[in-house]
Amino acid sequence: MKRTLQILALVVALGGVITWAATGANRAWTKTSVPVKTLDEVTGIEGITYKKQFLPGVDFLGAAFGGAALLAGASFFFRKPKTNQPTNK
Repeated sequence: MKRTLQILALVVALGGVITWAATGANRAWTKTSVPVKTLDEVTGIEGITYKKQFLPGVDFLGAAFGGAALLAGASFFFRKPKTNQPTNK
């Protein structure tokens, strides 16, 4: 059980980093919409519209590391099973 929790902690941490990096490595807070510059065809004025898009930020990364730390910390509550070794009398 101890080794399983440690491996699961590693998977959670690596999964968080890979997801964060694959979606743009946003070094700000998590965003659910991003600004997009648009040009009005009639007047030629630039404007900003918002497109719905999920960009995980450093808070997402922190939550992944926090979850991994909890799993790794929980693994310390389990001991290795003792093996019965024959004694020579």
